Amino acid sequence: MKAAIVTHLDQAPIYGDFPAPKPAPKQVLITVLASSVNQRVRSQADGSHYTKTPELPFIPGLDGVGRTSDGQLVYFLTRDPKFGALAEQTVTQQQLMFPLPEDADPAQIAASVNPAMAGWMALRVKAGQVVGKRVLVLGATGAAGTAAVQIAKTMGAAHVAGVGRNPDKLAALSDLGADTTVQLGDTAALAALPPADIVLDFLWGAPSATVMMTLLKARRDHAAKLIWIEIGGAAGPTLSLPAAALRSTGLTLVGSGQGSLTLADYQRELPDLFTALTAGKFVTPTTVLSLSQVHDHWQDRGAARLVFQP
Repeated sequence: MKAAIVTHLDQAPIYGDFPAPKPAPKQVLITVLASSVNQRVRSQADGSHYTKTPELPFIPGLDGVGRTSDGQLVYFLTRDPKFGALAEQTVTQQQLMFPLPEDADPAQIAASVNPAMAGWMALRVKAGQVVGKRVLVLGATGAAGTAAVQIAKTMGAAHVAGVGRNPDKLAALSDLGADTTVQLGDTAALAALPPADIVLDFLWGAPSATVMMTLLKARRDHAAKLIWIEIGGAAGPTLSLPAAALRSTGLTLVGSGQGSLTLADYQRELPDLFTALTAGKFVTPTTVLSLSQVHDHWQDRGAARLVFQP
């Protein structure tokens, strides 16, 4: 079969022939219709992600849309170390498949689930009650952050603030549910925001440390609860934080992502997300390419989500 193949961790995957997977017991064969490439998939392919790197060669890709042997349209996650989603076929487990309506757009679902899932799972599993809360999205101009703004508002947040770098994308957030937008680095505007109850952090690193301390110092009620949910590390893998920031405030730090979320969490929460995506509630700009173009376009990082179809 044809597939995107990682042969060297310091090179983009090549398009070529790879032995077709043979499902092991409890595995299901999937004919792939669409699979997206994002930073998480790139980090899998270059070995930089914190999870274990498979033995070379392997097919990258963590999720996608496809059909089972009986024709069921499904969204699937892959856990097989050799056979990822960027291929004509892959294998997964029954509990990692989710039925989709027949009218679902495979490319749009493949593009949207990953960025939308980050904010969706953080709010549904880690944040607790969202209705009536004030939510701040840090890194709101990225694909996942933009989706999180829409999701927070849809879930009933009373106030949603979007913080990011790109001024044009920040301006567009007002039409997507943001009540307030702030340019990253504008500490005066950050300090003037209504005190947040929940922060969804897609940046981490030094920018997050600055925003965190600015928000904490500006709070009149230092004991008021603030749940800071770390989701992404676009600005750096580490953050330096004074111990007093935890002792003297109501700050709670939690993470949301692979490892801290259980399979039961995904099985419980994802069907509602698929319903919302199929209904067009959170639309992700998408560029759809043939899988044969994977090597030349692997590092494309435009505004649109990159999706490959076999």
